[in-house]
Amino acid sequence: MADDTKSAPTSSASAMWGGRFAAGPSAVMEAINASIDIDKRMAEDDIAGSLAHAAMLAATGVISSGDAAEITRGLTQVRDEIRAGNFPWSAALEDVHMNVEARLKAIIGEPAGRLHTARSRNDQVATDFRLWLRAACDRIDAGLEAYQRALVEQAAKQIDQVMPGFTHLQTAQPVSLAHHLLSYVELAQRDRGRFSDARKRLNESPLGCAALAGTAFPIDREMTAKALGFDRPMANSLDGVAARDFALEVLAASAICAVNLSRFAEEIVLWCTRRFGFATLSDAWSTGSSIMPQKRNPDAAELVRAKPGRIIGSLTGLLVVVKGLPLAYSKDLQEDKAPTFQAIDDLELALAAMAGMAGDLTFHGAAMEAAAGEAYSDATDLADWVVRVLGKPFRDAHHISGSIVRLAETAGVTLSDLPLATMQSVEPGIDERIYSVLSARASMQSRTSFGGTSPVRVREQVEAWTSRLSA
Repeated sequence: MADDTKSAPTSSASAMWGGRFAAGPSAVMEAINASIDIDKRMAEDDIAGSLAHAAMLAATGVISSGDAAEITRGLTQVRDEIRAGNFPWSAALEDVHMNVEARLKAIIGEPAGRLHTARSRNDQVATDFRLWLRAACDRIDAGLEAYQRALVEQAAKQIDQVMPGFTHLQTAQPVSLAHHLLSYVELAQRDRGRFSDARKRLNESPLGCAALAGTAFPIDREMTAKALGFDRPMANSLDGVAARDFALEVLAASAICAVNLSRFAEEIVLWCTRRFGFATLSDAWSTGSSIMPQKRNPDAAELVRAKPGRIIGSLTGLLVVVKGLPLAYSKDLQEDKAPTFQAIDDLELALAAMAGMAGDLTFHGAAMEAAAGEAYSDATDLADWVVRVLGKPFRDAHHISGSIVRLAETAGVTLSDLPLATMQSVEPGIDERIYSVLSARASMQSRTSFGGTSPVRVREQVEAWTSRLSA
């Protein structure tokens, strides 16, 4: 163990730092300093930034066109090697930037040393990270859209299927199953909006901010920003290298999205139990037990339900890393990528799983309809009838309905089976017309207000979402 703290021989990394250091870092320093295992997944973003930077340096006369051509040729070869899986990654070179630059030098020689003119690893990594997160936002949006499509396709089949709606997990009022599914489509659309907003704000280029203060070279930051698809260069060089709120915003959107997915995952878990019996997942989305042969477990839904713990942890972790950092760059910021990459990986997997399960679910209509009629879910319809037909104030009607429910409970019957005379003992004005509203299906069909659960309204929403997602 003692040897771990001794200085290692001069490394390639210290050689790239320049002449300030006479000896290499200790083995422990190399271990804590290296990030290559994490940030190498940004290699193509790094190369894209370097290609744009080299082209700009040549266009502004900072380097020759010949050197830029060689740099472009070498970077293209590096990219091909990475894609082919035969790139020689080295932990001694710390990070993706130095690994790419060292390999570039091995390929083209002296011109490689000109690539780092007018930039720093500080603006380089910030650029790479923004490029990577921008693509991640696009992938997540596509995943959310696929999830929405699966939900809408299911909803289109279930417009007339009645199910119990719940408050406090107690049977409340009957609703259309399609209406229930479409509520998650709306949630997913707001998630898409959050990622779209985050993408817009992160789509500014730090490239050319250099270490923290900009550069004395006559660079064209508008040119590199445009080449990389950014909307504009960042206006303040300190902000350009120090900001990580763009990653925090994506993580916050990811955490909210994961929570929204988890709520539906929890319902799938409940619906697939024998106690509910509302739905079944196929073998593709279920597992068994190592000891209980009868078991059929909705493990995919349970694992999605667990993902918010990891993703919220990533957000919280990065918030703590950033919270006390003075401007501009500190090495603490190297800890930004691991939690972010993990959170995005978790969210993308959860989205794919939820889209798959949403399309896979087989619903058991009879069980849903029977449950929808339980627990006096039509009591509000009775009260509404008293208001609408007898002209009573709703508070009075609420009391009347509650009293009738108490009588039905005592008799052990549903409202629709309660004798008319018993209802009239509470409110003499009630007549046989009351029975037309005392069923789960009638209750569902009556909710015709905008956004309501009536199949008339739900069909409109299914058609609107089908059109919207096909546009």
